[in-house]
Amino acid sequence: MPQPPSVITLQVVRRALAPLGAVPGTEPAGPSAAVALILSPGDHGNLDTLFIRRAARAGDPWSGQVALPGGRRSTGDPDLTATAVRETEEEIAVVLRRAERLAALADLHPRTPVLPPLIVRPFVFALDDRPAVRAGAEVHSVFWTPLSTLLAPGARRDIILPLRTTPPRTGPAYVIGADTIWGMTERIITALLEILSLPV
Repeated sequence: MPQPPSVITLQVVRRALAPLGAVPGTEPAGPSAAVALILSPGDHGNLDTLFIRRAARAGDPWSGQVALPGGRRSTGDPDLTATAVRETEEEIAVVLRRAERLAALADLHPRTPVLPPLIVRPFVFALDDRPAVRAGAEVHSVFWTPLSTLLAPGARRDIILPLRTTPPRTGPAYVIGADTIWGMTERIITALLEILSLPV
């Protein structure tokens, strides 16, 4: 099995994502949402990605989960890029309007029947400098994780998913210390790493 590179730089990511294009061709029909996968250089030039832990809130189907900043499209959003930018600023006070937009990844939707039937579009952004963050009402905390940590042996493995299903369901997740990244967020991260031709 090929080994991941010791340093994953912005240049590597930029080159791998270039064929996708930063502007999607069409907007999805029906209810939609967008999330921002934000990359910024960390230690030794390696790229880190930003995650949020959602606040525990009644009525939020993603309550308490590790996620990417983002949310539902508003009637005032001209497109889903604007949704990702607006939601990120509202949730964690990070301004992406002038950030480098690297790519729009493939649309996806929740696989769990209890979740809203949304089409979710992930956008990959790059920031040269680590921004200050401030968690809003919907966010419990914010943390950065190196892409190299997500690629470490055993980081991605099958777990019993925290779903109220009988029998219990298993599925892939990234287990990073006390944080478990699963569901759509795991699928987005895995899709990015596969585009980068990195073994997951």
